[in-house]
Amino acid sequence: MPNRLSNVGRLTVAAMSAGLLTAAITLPAVGGTGTLVVSATEQLNLKPVALAEPPLAQTSTVYDARGNVIARFYDQNREIVRLDQISEVMRTAVVAIEDDRFYQHGAIDLEGTLRALVKNLSSDRLSQGGSSITQQYVKQVLLNAAGTEQDKNKALEASYARKLKELRYAMGVEQKYGKDEILRRYLNIAYFGAGANGVQAAARRFFGVPASRLDLAQAATLAGAVQDPNTTDPSRGRKARALLLARRNVVLDRMAELGRITPEQAAAAKARKLGFKDVRLPNGCGDSDHPYFCEYVRHELLANPAFGGTRRARERAFAQGGLKIYTTLDPKAQAAADRAIRKHVAATDDALAAEALVEPGTGAIRAMAASRGYGSSARKKQISFNAVADARHGGLIGFQAGSTFKTFTLVEALKQGMKVDDGITVGNGYNAPSTSAFKNCAGAGVGDPSWTVTNDEGSPGFKTLRTGTWGSVNTFFMALEQRVGLCRTVETAKSLGIARADGRKLQEYETFTLGINETDPVTVATAYAAIAARGRYCAPMAITKITDAATGRPTSYRPSCRQALDPGVADATAHILSGVFTKGTMSRVGGIGRPAAGKTGTTDGYATAWFAGFTPDLAGAVSIGDPRGSQRYKLVNTTIGGRYFAIVAGASLPGPIWNDTMRAALKGVPATRFTPIDTGRFGGCGDACAPARPDRDADRPDAGEPGLGETDPGETGLGERALDDQGAGRTP
Repeated sequence: MPNRLSNVGRLTVAAMSAGLLTAAITLPAVGGTGTLVVSATEQLNLKPVALAEPPLAQTSTVYDARGNVIARFYDQNREIVRLDQISEVMRTAVVAIEDDRFYQHGAIDLEGTLRALVKNLSSDRLSQGGSSITQQYVKQVLLNAAGTEQDKNKALEASYARKLKELRYAMGVEQKYGKDEILRRYLNIAYFGAGANGVQAAARRFFGVPASRLDLAQAATLAGAVQDPNTTDPSRGRKARALLLARRNVVLDRMAELGRITPEQAAAAKARKLGFKDVRLPNGCGDSDHPYFCEYVRHELLANPAFGGTRRARERAFAQGGLKIYTTLDPKAQAAADRAIRKHVAATDDALAAEALVEPGTGAIRAMAASRGYGSSARKKQISFNAVADARHGGLIGFQAGSTFKTFTLVEALKQGMKVDDGITVGNGYNAPSTSAFKNCAGAGVGDPSWTVTNDEGSPGFKTLRTGTWGSVNTFFMALEQRVGLCRTVETAKSLGIARADGRKLQEYETFTLGINETDPVTVATAYAAIAARGRYCAPMAITKITDAATGRPTSYRPSCRQALDPGVADATAHILSGVFTKGTMSRVGGIGRPAAGKTGTTDGYATAWFAGFTPDLAGAVSIGDPRGSQRYKLVNTTIGGRYFAIVAGASLPGPIWNDTMRAALKGVPATRFTPIDTGRFGGCGDACAPARPDRDADRPDAGEPGLGETDPGETGLGERALDDQGAGRTP
């Protein structure tokens, strides 16, 4: 012991006479006996060293089109703030308890260091830090930069080598920044407990206020928490809260002792309860009010190279980069979709309804909604996949799209010069005349003469592009697809963005026009939006701008569009599809009080049902099916939304959901009319000469319960061709 005290004495005299550690210093060898004599100028090398300061992990925030927060993502809950965004009393409290001479000393507080050395030398280990705020900042930087557990242990190890290394870095930091900037950086990097990194996150987590509004008692609490944030973590229970309360009072006493506050102020603050509010910051899509759109954004950002060179880089930026991600989500449209689905389908129903709204001319996704909650609770029938999108954006295989695909055959017919009143005489059944009657895009014949496609009921006869579409006549569209070509129809669908939800190649069978491919509402809505935009296809777009926290520079993203259809063809298609509301399968449901066009879709045996439609201002698609397996669990004799349905067709539920959504989403938006059809090119005489109600195949008013809407049975009847569990047709 006498040797140790003499060592300290020599250190003290040298420090006091020279003002810094330049004399020979004798220190005990850590973990052993004897002494280690070194020269401060030669061995300690006490010279400033530049500290590498990687960007701190921050919370990334996703915003809707109006600037409202949709979701937050973080590995570390942190929001970096300026010094003027931190209350003055918070700055005073942390300086008082951690380094009361912070503004008077340099990189090292010699008095505090000597105090710590006396304690350490008497115990043969580092039991007291004596670190300045600058040194603590350095330690936090090194800890946050540690990539492995081994690196983290090195950053925390109790050794003089580490302390000297930190001191060199601290000298470099003091050369680089002023005291206020060092304090700001320290308060933004420090861990306060309860998962809160930085003073802003801690203020919100502990007390539900920003750092700028912290009062004396709250500031003293946070200032006290940084010493041992795990032990005093108030989220751990009563014992930890008691320790934090005691620590808060120590801070208040110290502030009063230093004259930073009066004894009366300290007493009043100590009389208050801890006041921990346990405000948890949502993290991820599961905590979002709009989880399906959130999942779309997350997958888009992680998968798209436009948002970063590698997936690892994108993941790191998303979870740690403090990105501000601005999106296309329209809260008004989203609320409309949510309400409409809840009105018709219960969250606990076996059937799952999903809807996407897309803006024509930009591809902006304005809403994504589903009837089920997002999560992993089987009891609540939650789903953990994106029911509105494809697999690339968190979805699964989707549902067969049914007769919504007939629109692409109609478009191809108009592209090839057919007029709206051109038609084909068809019967109640259709058989391919030969195997070569339908050729896929590889040139192989896929027609099956033994296969009969039927309409449930309905009279044979002459059907035009208009009447065949309005009645959704299966046999007519099979004959029409034979005339215009299967591959040409497939290519038209692809030009409008149609793809399978599972990412596999489209199934190119002769029943392509009847919608045997599984897809998702975003894809179908975007295709129909292109027709609304007079043939201008714009890829689905969810992200408009990303601001990088490190640079503060925004990167904006523009729609990706191309002219997929001749505008006149798109206008003629819209003209025909508008009659679906007045003269076709949606006539019993009715319109939305403004120009609109669309197509119902029902698959074989009522496995799934769809409606896709558009106005010039907004397009949308609604699907409904059983996610347990739509071919096994069909929409027959079922109760949905508290109502019994003998069958569910496109106009039974998807159509009304679409109507209710559009009325609310477009409320207050002036109605826009479609561009009139070019009658000189496509014929027709407008609505004036159209029959009030065309001959509709399979018009069965008794197919469903009274008042449940149009059953649209004319869309069924794919025959008895085998379907696999996903619903894709198989050749015999």
